[in-house]
Amino acid sequence: MEDKRRKPVEASLPISGRILIAEDETEVADLLELYLSKEGYHVIKCPDGLSAWEQMEKEEVDLAILDVMMPGLDGFALCRKIRERYLFPVIMLTAKVEDVDKISGLMQGADDYITKPFNPLEVIARVKSQLRRYRAYNPRQEEELDLRGLSISRSTHLCMLYGRKLELTPREFDILWYLCENRGRVVSSEELFETVWGEKYLDSNNTVMNHIGKLREKMQESYKNPRFIKTVWGIGYTVEA
Repeated sequence: MEDKRRKPVEASLPISGRILIAEDETEVADLLELYLSKEGYHVIKCPDGLSAWEQMEKEEVDLAILDVMMPGLDGFALCRKIRERYLFPVIMLTAKVEDVDKISGLMQGADDYITKPFNPLEVIARVKSQLRRYRAYNPRQEEELDLRGLSISRSTHLCMLYGRKLELTPREFDILWYLCENRGRVVSSEELFETVWGEKYLDSNNTVMNHIGKLREKMQESYKNPRFIKTVWGIGYTVEA
């Protein structure tokens, strides 16, 4: 059976993730946080390059937005350090418009370049584009997951919860695997449906919600305080990292 989970996400799908912003201008950082948060992203703000680097070593980052001119470790130097260890996309921000700066930034390993002042909606579009490209060509390679007593194997389709085997349908397994594989970010019903079913999602479609309900029943999940599959109202579902 064809594995549709490895197909790139369509351009219309919402993609969440953890975005690190390294920016010493508070107003700029707050503006970016406001717009990114509205799109469902978890934002990590850092006032300089050094604190941003230290934060990356503490928690997972899906994409970084770096201001070029920062005290201490500037954006170019930070981008070089990132490329020594990480593959996630990097977008540079700068007030300079000279082509030499753009070329220099991209040569350090940056994936995109935006000049100030910018349209926040353009930044959102660039972020989504970079994340789609990165996730399309760098899918997670895990075959087995073990999360707080939940063990799930993609190769054998075996799922165990606290030592008890869960009898899941193929759809239920695919939903649980996809949520666990993307743990730490919110996955919309639209993304789940189009990834697992491979069909176009309609707003009136309750298929995902019904399958999530049956999955929770089999996992004996509390409706009000689930241990694994949590509902983020108005956005989708998540399994905490």
